[in-house]
Amino acid sequence: MSAPHVPVLLDEVLEALDPQPGDVIVDATFGAGGYTRAILDAGATVHAFDRDPDAIATGSRWPETRQDPPRLVLHARRFSEMVAALAEAGVASVDGVAMDIGVSSMQLDQAARGFAFSANGPLDMTMSQAGPTAADFLNEAPEAEIADVLFRYGEERQSRRVARAIVAARPLSTTGELAQVVRKALGYRSGAPKDPATRSFQAIRIHVNGELDELEAGLGAAERLLRSGGRLAVVSFHSLEDRIVKRFLREAAGANSGTSRHLPRTAPEPVPTFASLSKAIRASDAEIMRNPRARSATLRAAVRTEAPAREAA
Repeated sequence: MSAPHVPVLLDEVLEALDPQPGDVIVDATFGAGGYTRAILDAGATVHAFDRDPDAIATGSRWPETRQDPPRLVLHARRFSEMVAALAEAGVASVDGVAMDIGVSSMQLDQAARGFAFSANGPLDMTMSQAGPTAADFLNEAPEAEIADVLFRYGEERQSRRVARAIVAARPLSTTGELAQVVRKALGYRSGAPKDPATRSFQAIRIHVNGELDELEAGLGAAERLLRSGGRLAVVSFHSLEDRIVKRFLREAAGANSGTSRHLPRTAPEPVPTFASLSKAIRASDAEIMRNPRARSATLRAAVRTEAPAREAA
């Protein structure tokens, strides 16, 4: 039996969002609804997004979806589409956006979804349960492309060696087969502190789902959708995601204007679209004891200014 889903940094996310009765807040990554439940309990209305049909099916059974008007509105769409989706629902701006990036614990815990190697399952990894799978990519892509994905998204230093081993082992159909190929290529010994297959699985999952492009597009959508004073809270789980969030917020706050103080100004400085940027917030030792998955989580939060959204966003 899988462990129950525990939302990461829940108290910190709620403090950042400060949901109030009557607020409209986007939960960009509904999952098992941990953040949504807490936001609803605070009296706000939630528009929740998830491309996983299992998550939407679970949420559709919540009583808040049947209230008049509903306090929980589910969108079976990518969160990068939140501006268009809310416009269709008659919502022009929102009071908060919460984003919990990456794979959900329910997806990891289901062997049939193919996200993890803790239990053998089909080599799928698609969040939407549709489109090209991890098996499709690994069995059809050129060796050089596989190596590039492993290096870029998994920061795997020996990506070429692993890619060569994957191509030699084709066709691959299960998570167990892939994990074994990666371990053998990297000389893994049982009992080592970290399984080297972790990096490759992360990279392939990110590639199959276009996760980093989705994150960048979602942050831009949140900038366009948040009202003045609206709050953004983003939880990421590895350095690639956190770098994107940190860079986006610094640029939005005008911290990365790129103008040297020694050169004359040729154009006005961009007006910041976000302010009150938080430092990186991480889980306490007590939370990590309760929920080991919180160990790698980082929260960054900011408040929307009155400035119009940037075109680049």
